[in-house]
Amino acid sequence: MSRDVKKVVLAYSGGLDTSVILKWLQTTYKCEVVTFTADLGQGEELEPARKKAELLGIKPENIFIEDVREEFVRDYVYPMFRANAVYEGQYLLGTSIARPLIAKKQIEIARKVGADAVSHGATGKGNDQVRFELGYYALEPEITVIAPWREWDLTSRTRLLEFAEAHQIPIAKDKRGEAPFSVDANLLHSSSEGKVLEDPADEAPEYVYQRTISPEDAPDVATTITIGFEKGDAVAINGEALSPATLLAKLNDLGRENGIGRLDLVENRFVGMKSRGVYETPGGTILLAAHRGIESITLDRGAAHLKDELMPRYAELIYNGFWFAPEREMLQAAIDHSQHYVTGEVTVKLYKGNVTVTGRKSPYSLYNQELVTFEEGAVAYDHRDAAGFIKLNALRLRTTAARARKAQ
Repeated sequence: MSRDVKKVVLAYSGGLDTSVILKWLQTTYKCEVVTFTADLGQGEELEPARKKAELLGIKPENIFIEDVREEFVRDYVYPMFRANAVYEGQYLLGTSIARPLIAKKQIEIARKVGADAVSHGATGKGNDQVRFELGYYALEPEITVIAPWREWDLTSRTRLLEFAEAHQIPIAKDKRGEAPFSVDANLLHSSSEGKVLEDPADEAPEYVYQRTISPEDAPDVATTITIGFEKGDAVAINGEALSPATLLAKLNDLGRENGIGRLDLVENRFVGMKSRGVYETPGGTILLAAHRGIESITLDRGAAHLKDELMPRYAELIYNGFWFAPEREMLQAAIDHSQHYVTGEVTVKLYKGNVTVTGRKSPYSLYNQELVTFEEGAVAYDHRDAAGFIKLNALRLRTTAARARKAQ
């Protein structure tokens, strides 16, 4: 354990864990601590984090609280949704995509205040430690990283509470008991893991869900909305232009009211173990369906299929923490190029947990009604051309079958 750290920037939520980390850094490394708290749309009041940091001896000029909701959606969520990124076929990467932004802000603050280290509150078993630290090193190769959960001996909640009490760290009454599960949230999603959710055979209790009503309790009448897109990004709902964060928040409200976006998943963590989580991504679930809807009429078949081939690799890079890696940026360039004509409107119906695309239109649509109609017409497609097309494609199949027949 290095002891020559002079100033460290801590990703600070104001909760029990990061408050203990703050004091632990002060007592263990004898260093100056700078806190950074990001408003990612987690739905919590952030001023208490400032007050607690001040109470723990942090100078006002060393407390950074920043509203990054617009940047989060514009520069991280939207680029990811252009790719239709889904990890292991289901997970919309809500936690994963927030980590590179937090890491970037910490490094920016470290440069501003002259800090020589950064720190986070991720445990030694999870993915987040990887995501944070890959981000740090990609942006500042020589930075010192302090990961308390891999260093200290505070290995239980009891030990954390004892440390907090010994160092006069305020603990809310509702935080003294064992938490039934842990929660991470931002404007894109909320994730719940651990304790009551650890056995994948047991259904998650209804109280775990915080961002959606149950589909059974959703209205019996469908909600229909139209989402406008420009170059792959959602820009309007029902004709009203909205900023990225405002639009996603509106979709979250609509998704919540209609029981949309629940996911109970056992996933493969990058560190090698499986974990069970309950995710809620109401707005993101609507956005994904709508984006694929507008792509269906604006993307050429080859481009669309190539995107679908690249998507699992792209999603895995984000999940594993390689947002700032050259290969993710290369894939992003290809994906963004594909979105040049992904402009138009998609109508979706929201009903009891389901999102159904019911209409799509675009000034750049490749859908040609004359080509697909069953009626004869003066169009570029000649039915007789299909015979040669089929025979050419069947040539290798016929050759293989002839060989098999000779071998009998």
